[in-house]
Amino acid sequence: MELLGGGGRGPCADPQGSFVLGNLAEVVERVLTFLPAKALLRAAGVCRLWRECARRVLRLQRGVTWVSAGLAGAGRRQDHCLVRALAEELEQNVHILPQTVLYMADSETFISLEECRGHKRARKRTTMEAAFALEKLFPKQCHILGIVTPGIVVTPMGSGNNRPQEIEIGESGFALLFPQIEGIKIQPFHFIKDPKNLTLERHQLTEVGLLDNPELRVVLVFGYNCCKVGANNYLQRVVSTFSDMNVILAGGQVDNLASLTSDKQPLDIDATGVVGLSFSGHRIQSATVLLNEDVNDEKTVEAAMQRLKAANIPERNTIGFMFACVGRGCQYYRAKGNVEADAFRKFFPSVPLFGFFGNGEIGCDRIVTGNFVLKKCNEVKDDDLFHSYTTIMALIHLGSSK
Repeated sequence: MELLGGGGRGPCADPQGSFVLGNLAEVVERVLTFLPAKALLRAAGVCRLWRECARRVLRLQRGVTWVSAGLAGAGRRQDHCLVRALAEELEQNVHILPQTVLYMADSETFISLEECRGHKRARKRTTMEAAFALEKLFPKQCHILGIVTPGIVVTPMGSGNNRPQEIEIGESGFALLFPQIEGIKIQPFHFIKDPKNLTLERHQLTEVGLLDNPELRVVLVFGYNCCKVGANNYLQRVVSTFSDMNVILAGGQVDNLASLTSDKQPLDIDATGVVGLSFSGHRIQSATVLLNEDVNDEKTVEAAMQRLKAANIPERNTIGFMFACVGRGCQYYRAKGNVEADAFRKFFPSVPLFGFFGNGEIGCDRIVTGNFVLKKCNEVKDDDLFHSYTTIMALIHLGSSK
């Protein structure tokens, strides 16, 4: 590139050279916009000009992207369908540089159980090969949070208008890829149950944005291994520390924690704890609605969706979440499948929907609007946040795209 500068002279010494360099940069930048992020990072190593152009292109790619895999892509090979889909999409179609990744996969096939016969009594051990393979697909600085659950709710790739699928049984999963978004901070958090010390220190909550954070708007929270003694009480203890704040809470109980790259220590698959993401930023708007046991047919489901629609959350740059009990789904609606996801799509035609079928749900009817008006918050007690045989539907709007 020094030759374009005119033999080492400053750029102002040769206006024609600067003009050529500027035109070349514009051409390079336009070409690079067609490349996925992984190819962009490789192109950035060509020279300084390409590196600067690649940075400018990546700064413009600020929309949330997702990769999903369902029954159609399952079972063909030994590796999990979500890992295969991510490997292919990251190489060919993903144009953002993810800073945070939230993935969910079915627990039956993502975490495999192998018999270990090194003892007199045969026992089973868990292998995390799929999680390790998935983590290697992303840059080291990317924060990855992954959980496994009995069933998965996904929106097929390509468009937010695609019909979401409730996959109650079978190999499936999705990954939400969040780039760095101006004015919004997404932080993972993790609290491990220690029987000798159940007290949460204030600084632990502050460090992950759950306390002393006036811009906190949404908390997605998941308890894992909750079938163990004391696990459910620990989950309620953690949630109670921030449940009375003016924020949206949504989540539930899942089988296992599969990935958390922000933790320096290796994951203990047998541990019990609470994990999640906090979303902070004045641009965020959010709302949740609870579908309780009385919501048991299409008519009552649509009435619940109308309550969520009444929150007037903008649909552009918005993600939908569905956290349902394993006791709902097809059998709950008299052998009719996809009832809740279809009702969501009817009222929110362009919002992608993701989530799971789990072992308990967290949330209530609550709204955080653009001017931070909160409804039905002070009336909600901690006991009213934890449910069974219910579904929590949530909307998270990440601000208007610029």
